[in-house]
Amino acid sequence: MDEPRKPDPREAAAPIIAERLDIQEGRRFWMRELHARYKSQKRRVTAAVIVTQMILLLFFVSLWEAAGRNDWIDPLLFSYPSKMLAQLWKTMADGSIWPHVGMTVTETVVGFLLGTVLGTAIAAALWWFPFLSRVFDPYLVVLNSMPKVALGPIFIVGLGPGFMSIVAITLSVTVIITTLNIYNRFREIDSGYIKVVRLLGASRLQLFKLVILPGSFPVIISTLKVNVGLAWIGVIVGEFLVAQLGLGYLIIYGFQVFNFTLVLSSLIVIAVVATVMYQLVAALERRLTAGWRER
Repeated sequence: MDEPRKPDPREAAAPIIAERLDIQEGRRFWMRELHARYKSQKRRVTAAVIVTQMILLLFFVSLWEAAGRNDWIDPLLFSYPSKMLAQLWKTMADGSIWPHVGMTVTETVVGFLLGTVLGTAIAAALWWFPFLSRVFDPYLVVLNSMPKVALGPIFIVGLGPGFMSIVAITLSVTVIITTLNIYNRFREIDSGYIKVVRLLGASRLQLFKLVILPGSFPVIISTLKVNVGLAWIGVIVGEFLVAQLGLGYLIIYGFQVFNFTLVLSSLIVIAVVATVMYQLVAALERRLTAGWRER
């Protein structure tokens, strides 16, 4: 007589496993659905923000145009958009504005890059040698609070009236801020990470490469965005003082000949180019720091 077959545990567990798989699949479905709804809502909010911004811009430009044409404001002093666009079109058509734009952008990019690199290098040196940081800390505070325009004549006399003095003025604006921001981030790295790496026998160079620098990377990239505006400030101030070519020179020249349309149109060019530079840096930040917020 055949013995009764023992029940297979796998057969008994099969319905339970199937039920759990169904639950997990349902959870994944709802998570995908919620994520899709979130992305859709985010796109709608972004579109609403852009539309609102455009409406406000069009309202402001229209109001400015009407005020200038109807003499609600003095058109000699404040001009109006169509007159400024005509001025810009004239200078672009005859090519007279492009050397000024090229010079100013070159000075800004050089000052921006050198300021970021030098500031990061000084911050690394201060972290590496704590004695130096204690010595130079009060001097950095004083230099940061000093009006940089006051240093302009010194740079002009020492380096000559030209490209080098303008870049030096720009560096005086960007280097100190970069140094302070990045060095403060170096000091704020979680001490727990530092202790773990040291317990594993890492050298000071390995500690800097594996913990300090990666932990400060988002702050370094964010500092680039700050330096875009600071570099433009330094360059325009330098061109006010000494330049014979550049958008800052055009602004001063416009004041001297009482052509405020030229002044305002130059400011528009500065705003457009500075915005493009800022957006490029912001895109670089998003690309290089992708995933940091999720870590």
